[in-house]
Amino acid sequence: MSADINIRELLLDMLIEINEKGQYSHIVLRQVLEKYQYLEKTDRSFITRITDGTIEHMVEIDYIINQFSKVKVKKMKPLIRNLLRMSVYQLKYMDGVPDSAVCNEAVKLAKKRKFKQLSGFVNGVLRNIARNKDKIKYPQEKDDKILFLSVKYSMPKWIVEKWMKSYGYEKTRDILENLLDKKPLTIRTNLSKTSPDELKKELESQNIKVIPIKKTENNKDLSKYAFEIDEFDYLKSIKAFKEGKFYVQDLSSMMVTEYAEPKEGQYIIDVCAAPGGKSTHMAEKLNGTGMVDARDLTEYKVDLIEENIKRHNLTNMKATVSDATVKDIDSVGKADILVCDLPCSGLGVMGKKPDIRFKMSQEQQDDLVQLQREILANVMEYLKSNGTLIYSTCTINKDENEGNVQWILDNYKDLKLEEMHQMFPGEEWHDGFFIAKFARTL
Repeated sequence: MSADINIRELLLDMLIEINEKGQYSHIVLRQVLEKYQYLEKTDRSFITRITDGTIEHMVEIDYIINQFSKVKVKKMKPLIRNLLRMSVYQLKYMDGVPDSAVCNEAVKLAKKRKFKQLSGFVNGVLRNIARNKDKIKYPQEKDDKILFLSVKYSMPKWIVEKWMKSYGYEKTRDILENLLDKKPLTIRTNLSKTSPDELKKELESQNIKVIPIKKTENNKDLSKYAFEIDEFDYLKSIKAFKEGKFYVQDLSSMMVTEYAEPKEGQYIIDVCAAPGGKSTHMAEKLNGTGMVDARDLTEYKVDLIEENIKRHNLTNMKATVSDATVKDIDSVGKADILVCDLPCSGLGVMGKKPDIRFKMSQEQQDDLVQLQREILANVMEYLKSNGTLIYSTCTINKDENEGNVQWILDNYKDLKLEEMHQMFPGEEWHDGFFIAKFARTL
């Protein structure tokens, strides 16, 4: 560990930001890793693993702590709660860290952070768990399938129950298992700047591992331009990334452009575009012709889009601040392709953003369905006669997905459903994702 910074104290502060103050884990993690780029790669890997791992396994971790502590997790001081969580994660999942070191470091941190009176409590709980790791009592599948899956895969019970009703027990278990798998980083070649072969050679010359994507029946031949990459230090250290020769994007997200099939000269409106992955993909497919009008709600989000436009050197794409719930009269009848990749519950990307499971609720999910319909009703007039509508989300939820497809068909008789696909983690996709393609027939 670095001598000039206490890594475990940094981790504790990160978990408090995420679990107690509502910050998003991927944003907190990115900001910390960028701030401490000078740390050794092993230190940054340690930070990433404990942050993501503690959140990913938090239902199970809390279940374990509650077995060995008279004070239940929800009743603990926030700092103590998160200190115990990150320590139990290390005890349970990191064999390379001695149990004694985990316990000792936790006690030191409790004292340093003005909780000396609770350091004995921290020590007692952790040493009891360390001694009895093999005797932890877990829920049994035969007694309560929902609780069993919830604890085993650290997923809130309401999500497990909802998926079981929609997809059945075996499929739900398969989804949960795949969400816990390590997700590779996938990239899309910017074909306007380089070829896949040239990009592969350039990355490999920097000792980056590059794995071509295999063609399958479902992926519309992403193998033409997509790769997995591994064994690099950090993204912004890669020259080809800084030069806009590739974009980091999940395979499922790349499929939006494949479904849309943009043609040269077309005008495309993406109503909720940030950070711009799908929009830049479409602009590249237009080969410098037409226009991609990428919109989002705030200056911050539009800045993210503009950063990607600049990095990819795209002249046929623009970014605009626009509220998708407010009609833009000038856009009526303008779009050859209308992309509605709308705000959603995000349950399909929990493999990369594990804290989503704790920031979403059934009530919020219901509200999102109504927001999605409000946006769809507002922007539908933007679509030209004979135009293409793409509706997509990064979630696994029939209300937001198939339910909204039916709502579109019920309310817009001039739209015909051409394709629809719910993608699940662990197929050829890394994220759960939903896409529906409609054609306007009038």
